[in-house]
Amino acid sequence: MKDEIFSVLQRVGRSFMLPVAILPIAGLLLGIGSSFTNANTIKMYGLEGILGNGTVLHALLTIMSSAGNIIFGNLPIIFAVGVAIGMAKAEKEVAALSAMIAFFVMHVSCNAVLQLTGKVLPDGTVAPGVLEGTIANTTGITSLQMGVFGGIIVGIGVAWLHNRYHKIVLPDALSFFGGARFIPIISTIVYLFVGILMYFIWPIAQNAIFSLGGLVTGTGYIGTLIFGIVKRALIPFGLHHVFYLPFWQTGVGGSMMVDGNLIQGGQNIFFAQLASPDVTHFSADATRYFSGEFIFMIFGLPGAALAMYRCARPEKKRIAKGLLLSAALTCMLTGITEPIEFSFLFVAPMLFYVQVVLAGAAYMIAHMLNIAVGLTFSGGLLDLFIFGILQGNDKTSWMYIIPVGIVYFFLYYFIFTFLIKKFNLKTPGREDDDQETKLYMKADVNSRKNKGSINAADTDEMSSLIARALGSRGNITSVDCCATRLRCSVKDSSLVDEKMLKATGAVGVIVKGTGVQVVYGPKVTVIKTNLDTYLQTAPETEPELDVMTSAGSAAKVFEMETKTAVIRQKHALYSPFNGTVHPITEAPDTAFSSKMMGDGYFVYPSDGTVVAPDDGEVVFVFDTKHAIGMKTSDGVEYLLHIGIDTVNLKGQGFEVFVEKGQQVKKGDKLMQFDAAFIREKAASDACLVIFTGLQENEEIHMEKIGEIEALAEVAYLEK
Repeated sequence: MKDEIFSVLQRVGRSFMLPVAILPIAGLLLGIGSSFTNANTIKMYGLEGILGNGTVLHALLTIMSSAGNIIFGNLPIIFAVGVAIGMAKAEKEVAALSAMIAFFVMHVSCNAVLQLTGKVLPDGTVAPGVLEGTIANTTGITSLQMGVFGGIIVGIGVAWLHNRYHKIVLPDALSFFGGARFIPIISTIVYLFVGILMYFIWPIAQNAIFSLGGLVTGTGYIGTLIFGIVKRALIPFGLHHVFYLPFWQTGVGGSMMVDGNLIQGGQNIFFAQLASPDVTHFSADATRYFSGEFIFMIFGLPGAALAMYRCARPEKKRIAKGLLLSAALTCMLTGITEPIEFSFLFVAPMLFYVQVVLAGAAYMIAHMLNIAVGLTFSGGLLDLFIFGILQGNDKTSWMYIIPVGIVYFFLYYFIFTFLIKKFNLKTPGREDDDQETKLYMKADVNSRKNKGSINAADTDEMSSLIARALGSRGNITSVDCCATRLRCSVKDSSLVDEKMLKATGAVGVIVKGTGVQVVYGPKVTVIKTNLDTYLQTAPETEPELDVMTSAGSAAKVFEMETKTAVIRQKHALYSPFNGTVHPITEAPDTAFSSKMMGDGYFVYPSDGTVVAPDDGEVVFVFDTKHAIGMKTSDGVEYLLHIGIDTVNLKGQGFEVFVEKGQQVKKGDKLMQFDAAFIREKAASDACLVIFTGLQENEEIHMEKIGEIEALAEVAYLEK
């Protein structure tokens, strides 16, 4: 039951992300538009000549402000449609249409009952004596003030109806209305009665919401501290969206009169005040649910990243620097913390406990200092600039963030440094020799230069690997994502391969019941879209030939159809390339360097010639010509893989002289590739020799590192 509840909450949380994703652009429009049409702001910056009334820019900014306002003013229906799309398992467009219809029907039904009971007068006004704020205008309908809760109720309910009935078969006479066409019909009928029931039920729920909001706001700074701690503690479970959204968007987060309107929810109050010309200082009581984030996201966690880098082992500092710098910049600019938090969450949980307490305290400190900086998504530099700096210190007290942030930077740095060294915590760069330094590899960034549209299931290697790691298409029941996580549901969680998922570039993997969360960071939306496309034509069970791919790359490696013969003595291994040879553990791609693909070595080539390093047979030639599978005459299987992410080149720059099943002799020319083209277009020009069929007691021993010529002995295979 606990796992099922978690799974349901996970689906609800991920469904919130589509409507939440519109908030940044809405906030941007409203923030810039309202700021530079406010007479006080224009006067403060001396911009009357270009932004004053009657100027073209003033008109444009007024339109921008209105565009942002219309989004915030209609969040309930946006949530209704967005949640329905997020929770529907198929034919999501039908769920979206049905949710919109159900939303209107529910509120019109409420309006009719309110008129029949005399609480709304025939002219549409609210009757005297009705508690202020309980009835409001929603998309032009005078109805109960349900806010985004009303939209969520519609979205979840319609999604449930859709998932249950979208394949319904009706009698022949009514068959036209079967299947997906039945969903708008059943939604209309159900929500007509839901609207009537809401007249009786919602006032009770509304009182409970206000009581909960009063409990949180009534406990002052301690309530803010508890909110911050709980929100950060829920990050590993991916349930923080379910927790904080009511505080941002509903009466749970408090209510306030702004320009004669009752506004509910901390974020809504801030943006209502932002649009008001009469506000002298934004409400810190409203922004208590997010202002503190700027302190630990811009300053604190980067301090933690610096501590982890300084504590890394000397031989791993270079790679740890690239990983942690990327994660720190992501955190500072966008407020997305998972790349840093997940780098220590699983390997050093005590650091996460420290992070939870310090982050919770940051919310409370911001509240105590009357800091009132709003945000649209997360506490990064962009939101700080627009909703803090641009609005002026008099309105936001944003300048307090800087001294507190500096203290937080050193606090995180010294605490993390002490704990890492004291308890020998395995943060990035301090792993054992047989473990990979893992977060985001440089190959992830480089691969974006080559990213293209991969639509065919048989060429989407990364999606194939993710599907395999989740137990194949037959085991996957739903796929969605939030801002940083791929959120999936599976039938059997025992089939989930966490190690394989991490090989695709995941920072962390969380399996809870039938719910699986794979943390990729901001690139997750592209990964989710590609996976959706792949699953449309993927087999129920992935074939025996394993498709393996690196973090963010599209390199493909096949296991051979027959296993390696038992090796009873040393087997000399020769280089197929000219260049500089290195051990596989230094490969510029995690999936190879971690030996998940197999043991071996790699060469940075000095030219583009590839020769057979031994007598044997060509097992396969990859369609995109970037890899050749080989088997020696005595049964040793290996793969020649040219470059990293070269599958995306679709054969450009490669010329292959052999074919599947062909027998070759040592020194025969197998391939010619354009080395300069590969260096320019691919993530790396590293040429890998991977032995894919090694038994448990077999391993590769390097004999030479550095400059070598083709056919020179570089290593040996020993049983």
